[in-house]
Amino acid sequence: MSIRYTLLGLLSCGPSTGYDLKKILQQSPFMHWSGNNNQIYKALVELLEEGFVTYEVRHQESSPSKKIYAITEAGREQLKRWVLSPCEPPQLRSPFLLRLAWADPLRDEEWGELLAGYERELLSQQLMLQEQDRRGAFSPKRTPREARLWEAIYGRIETFYREELDWVRSLRLKLELSDEKERETMHYEVKTKGSRKYLECASAEHPLATEQDALDLLAACFEHDTRLILLHGEALTGEFLDLRSGLAGKVLQKFVNYRVKVAVVLTDESVVRGRVKEWFAESNKGSDFRVFRELGEAEQWLLG
Repeated sequence: MSIRYTLLGLLSCGPSTGYDLKKILQQSPFMHWSGNNNQIYKALVELLEEGFVTYEVRHQESSPSKKIYAITEAGREQLKRWVLSPCEPPQLRSPFLLRLAWADPLRDEEWGELLAGYERELLSQQLMLQEQDRRGAFSPKRTPREARLWEAIYGRIETFYREELDWVRSLRLKLELSDEKERETMHYEVKTKGSRKYLECASAEHPLATEQDALDLLAACFEHDTRLILLHGEALTGEFLDLRSGLAGKVLQKFVNYRVKVAVVLTDESVVRGRVKEWFAESNKGSDFRVFRELGEAEQWLLG
């Protein structure tokens, strides 16, 4: 796609200098040109020669004169013809996917760094979008419909980074899972309430005793397309409830990393004392993990 139509689109919003056009291109998450001066001004010269834009020189007393570019009626017609022309098929050109294609020989720690590096880049892009939104990202908003269109564009970009982050974390999870075929896994049931699903673990046959058990539950979440887990006290080991072991912190951090919401039902209050009681009270102020005495309360919070 030519940069010419992007410049015409920006100028259709109002007259602008080449420098201001360059700034908009540099800050935009979807107008994917570097904003190179030569590229922009070369395109502007071509548009001038074709009669799609014009300019006036504005003189300034204490600064150099500047050219103010504006779109012509011919330019607006050319822009409209391009907007109505057949759309190109979506393109998936991902440097990260190319790296993955040849990444099998990497050692485990190298795999970890490759995925972690990509996660950091995705998080950085998300933060940048949030900052741009806070400052007020470029959006013409000349009509209510145009305002909604630009809002939808930025929303789609945010969704892309969020889904890409979920995907790479899912990939990390699959690579972390054990290859032992005979290893016992936690027993769970998939429960459905209306349009919502969650995993319920109530069995004491193989309780949540290791980080690997947590990974198994996360894999089951991805398999059944849910991010909700309900754990009964019977499915927790004494080690999990012993904060000195560190198991609970490691397990819950994995759930948080993968944005999985967890409710625990503990009907036996004798196990909730001392530091564990204080920890549960603090956890119940958050939105990721809470402990309840009754199943109905736990389910209501989980699904709500």
